[in-house]
Amino acid sequence: MAAQIGAPAAAARAHEELFAYWAGLRHGGRLPARCDIDPAGFKRLLPTVTLIDVVPGEPLDFRFRLAGTGLYGVYGREITGRSLADVYNSAAADYWRAELTKVVDGRPSVGAHSLAWRGASHLSILWLRLPLATNGKDVDMILGYDAVVGMSQVSSGIRAA
Repeated sequence: MAAQIGAPAAAARAHEELFAYWAGLRHGGRLPARCDIDPAGFKRLLPTVTLIDVVPGEPLDFRFRLAGTGLYGVYGREITGRSLADVYNSAAADYWRAELTKVVDGRPSVGAHSLAWRGASHLSILWLRLPLATNGKDVDMILGYDAVVGMSQVSSGIRAA
């Protein structure tokens, strides 16, 4: 994994920063649109930012419109232009489909997902997904941010003698 690994506290601060940026774009309860997003507003986060298209259908599907260069190491390849089924095994694709479908309801979502599916069970992604809507109401794109966190960075309180 060549992705930059951050501490949980730094990941939380990055999530707060991107959420505050997104929330500042909301007007009168309307969701921001992709055209409202200026990447210069969160430049340092860009390596692990994604834009995910909502693909209508039953069930909904999702396609990575854009994936930051820092995610190449996480996925082991370029994921821009790929669907969930192209990127993940079936269990991980089902996880992401369920989580992203919640965001389509217009509410931000945050969580953690193990990278065990990539053979890296000691690493997790702390993720944030934010809804975007061209018309301010119907979510048609999702802005994402991922921070890779290693288990070794979580303090257990146990110290070597």
